Amino acid sequence: MIERLAIIGVGLIGGSLARALRAAGAVREVVGCGRALPNLEKARALGVIDRFTQDPAEAVRNADLIFVAVPLGAMRGVFDAIRAHLQPETVITDGGSVKGSVVLDASAAFGALPPRLVPGHPIAGTEHSGVEASFAELYRNRRVILTPLPDTDHDALARVQTMWETCGAEVTLMSVAHHDEVLAATSHLPHMLAFGLVDALARMRENDEIFRYAAGGFRDFTRIASSNPVMWRDICLANREALSAMLARFGVEMTDLAESIRRADGDHLLEIFARAKAARDRSIEQSG
Repeated sequence: MIERLAIIGVGLIGGSLARALRAAGAVREVVGCGRALPNLEKARALGVIDRFTQDPAEAVRNADLIFVAVPLGAMRGVFDAIRAHLQPETVITDGGSVKGSVVLDASAAFGALPPRLVPGHPIAGTEHSGVEASFAELYRNRRVILTPLPDTDHDALARVQTMWETCGAEVTLMSVAHHDEVLAATSHLPHMLAFGLVDALARMRENDEIFRYAAGGFRDFTRIASSNPVMWRDICLANREALSAMLARFGVEMTDLAESIRRADGDHLLEIFARAKAARDRSIEQSG
C-alpha cells in the first residue's frame, strides 16, 4: 500500500496512474501538483487526486512515493524544487521518455543521483492530454521500462516495479542508453514522420482537398500528430543524438524507395514491401 503518492504533473500519464492505483486499492492518499490551477481543480472534482498544491515542495512533504510526469524541459525545475524536502525513505520515479535527459537533470539538481530515484518510462499514451483524458486501464497489458543505475536502491526498484505491475503493466529493465536508442526507433521516429507528413501536406496549396479525401489509413498513421507539441519538442531536444541518427538512416531508406519508384523497379519495390510485411506480421505474432 502506498500511503501518500505525490504526482507532479496530473495529466494523462499521471492521472491514469492515480486512477489505476485507486482502482486496485493500492494507494491511500494522492496529492496532485501542477502549474495549471483549473486542471488541478478538475482532477480533484473527478476524484483522481485527494488534494492539490501548486508548490512541488509542499506536494512531496511526507510522501512515500513521488511520480514526476512533467515535460522533459520541466524536469530539472521539479528536481530543484523538491530536493530539500524529501524524506530519507521517499522513492522517486518518473514517466519521461528520454532517460538520459532525466538522469542528467537529476544529477545536476541533487549533486549526485539519489539512490531511491528509479528512472522509468511507461510505454503507453494516447494523442489526448489533460487529466480528463486519463483512465485506469491505460497501463493494462502495456510495457513499462525501468532504467535503474548501478547505485539504485534495490528496495526502491522493487517498490516501483510493484506499483506498475499493480496497474497491470509488464515491467522491463533496461540501461539508460539502450532505452533511448530503442525509443528513438520505435516511438520518437514514428511521431516525427507523422508530424512531418501532416505539416508538409498542410503547407501545400491543395491541402483542403487533400485532407477532405484522406482515408482511414491516413488518419491511422497521422493520429499521433495530434500529440502535445511542447512535449515532443522537448523529447526531440533531449534525445537529439539517437533520434537524428535514426532520421538520417530513415532518410536513406526513403531515398532508395523514391529512386526505385522513379526507375519503375518493380522487383526492388516488391522486395521492400514483402520484407516489411513479413517483419510486421512476425512482430504481431510474437506480441500476441
